[in-house]
Amino acid sequence: MPEKENIRSSVPNLPDSPGVYQFIDASGTILYVGKARSLRKRVASYFSGNQSGKTRVMLSRATDLRHIVVDNESEALLLENSLIKKHQPRYNILLKDDKTYPWICIKNEPFPRVFMTRKLIADGSAYFGPYTSVPAVRTLLELIRQLFQIRTCSLQLNEKQIGEGKFKVCLEYYIGNCKAPCIGLVSRGEYDQNIMKIRQIIKGDMSSVKAHLEKEMKNYAAELKFEEAQKIKEKLDILSRYRSKSVVVNSSVRNVDVFGCSEDENSLYVSYMKVVEGAVVQTWSVELKLRLEEERESVLSTAVTEIRQRVSSDSPEVIVPAKPDIMEEGVKYTVPKRGDRLKLLQLAERNALFFKLERQKKAAAKSRENRTERNLEKIKKDLHMPLLPVHIECFDNSNIQGESAVAACVVFRNGKPSNKEYRHFNIKTVTGPDDYASMEEVIFRRYRRMLDEGKSLPQLIVIDGGKGQLSSAVKSLERLGLRGSITVIGIAKKLEEIYFPGDSVPLYLDRNSITLKIIQHLRNEAHRFGINFHRNRRSAGMNSSVLDEIPGIGEKTKEKLLKRFGSVRRASEASSEELEETIGRQKAAILIAALQK
Repeated sequence: MPEKENIRSSVPNLPDSPGVYQFIDASGTILYVGKARSLRKRVASYFSGNQSGKTRVMLSRATDLRHIVVDNESEALLLENSLIKKHQPRYNILLKDDKTYPWICIKNEPFPRVFMTRKLIADGSAYFGPYTSVPAVRTLLELIRQLFQIRTCSLQLNEKQIGEGKFKVCLEYYIGNCKAPCIGLVSRGEYDQNIMKIRQIIKGDMSSVKAHLEKEMKNYAAELKFEEAQKIKEKLDILSRYRSKSVVVNSSVRNVDVFGCSEDENSLYVSYMKVVEGAVVQTWSVELKLRLEEERESVLSTAVTEIRQRVSSDSPEVIVPAKPDIMEEGVKYTVPKRGDRLKLLQLAERNALFFKLERQKKAAAKSRENRTERNLEKIKKDLHMPLLPVHIECFDNSNIQGESAVAACVVFRNGKPSNKEYRHFNIKTVTGPDDYASMEEVIFRRYRRMLDEGKSLPQLIVIDGGKGQLSSAVKSLERLGLRGSITVIGIAKKLEEIYFPGDSVPLYLDRNSITLKIIQHLRNEAHRFGINFHRNRRSAGMNSSVLDEIPGIGEKTKEKLLKRFGSVRRASEASSEELEETIGRQKAAILIAALQK
């Protein structure tokens, strides 16, 4: 490929300096952005050795190479991150953040509000997060409001209107939740001082706020302003109670970011923890989709930089499982081998592992859902249905020479059996072995009751049988006014023929068709369920027989007889001695007398 050779031939002319390189396709679209300590060596590595399939595809599409030289490696790292965000190249790692996590916003306005939001607006407001727990955000906001009584209203406050008395206090002022900046009861300077303390609390820095409050309390006490000092003490107590609920890991770890990783074939899962004064104040887990087979150290450096920018972290130390290939200037990167920092790293790695398993589980569930939807769409298409067959019911009759006639109804939801909705029917109005009349009775009873109870009807009814049983089922649906609103088909066993009402020519589905397999599954389930019920009913009938009609022969006696002799017939053929041994002389006499009659 001439384009690839052009890029290869340009490698010796690249500078041996830090920088960022970009592979460009014929349309001018950026395919990939990379960073390097040495542009010449890094780009040359793409043309030496065996490249992965994805990398070869990317190189085959590239027609041009551009580069930007920077002063140091840290600048290369930050520039790469900026360019990836701006252009979102196809072959760069993709940070998958499919949840709209909550953030805490300090609004850019006079007398700022502090509130939870899921939308980030570029209006100069300060955003802190993201937070994975809404209750945690609400607890933090409640702490802030208890400490500082900031406003929650959306009034457009400014000094001119406040001075002119344009506003009136609301209920929040009277119940002590707001200091009423709207009527000038708190100055702009004092309010902004509180906002500065709020920023420190949100960032997890409780110590400086606590020290400030303690100093205020002592000053009030020295001036004999005990009521004001008591109010400050109450705030310190609130702060201490909140602090006691934080996850404290080790007080010696002051201000660090911790990154734990887990990976699979296509993704790197990163769990971020922010630790301030020994307490975990923020956690966030993300998935990075790998587009090329990049070195883990390179992906890690990009991930750390991206996440720290997202959460606006300025922690001077970063704990990582391995040293990234390029590190941010002014930040200490630690790969712990022992001690408290290793425990923090292990905690973050466990979080990353659990996050990976959760994502994989969700992906598998989504795949199953997609497969189910495809299967239902196929049934709909094959059977020319107007609606997707989310709810299917199948019916089967069962009897032996007309005795113990029963029917079974099985229910499938989303192509799977819904066992709790299976139903049995004892045939009530039909005498003798009449499958057609039995089917007509069962269909009528089933859907008459569903209509009376206001239950949702199925989109598809499957009748185990040919044209005769199908016609009987349709008669009942006509009586109920349901013909045409539900698709109904019959399946004949021998040749797996599918019949439609009023059509004598059957439909033959492909043996490997998912539609036929689901219909067969329905038919087999209905047959199994009906046979089991029929067998149990016959057994119950055999066990009841004449023994239930003999006064003085109860359940325990009957149980002893059946256990010893196996059936009523064998018990009636037993000698009096055998009966006496089994149920006693008195009961044996009663039984013999009854059987002789």
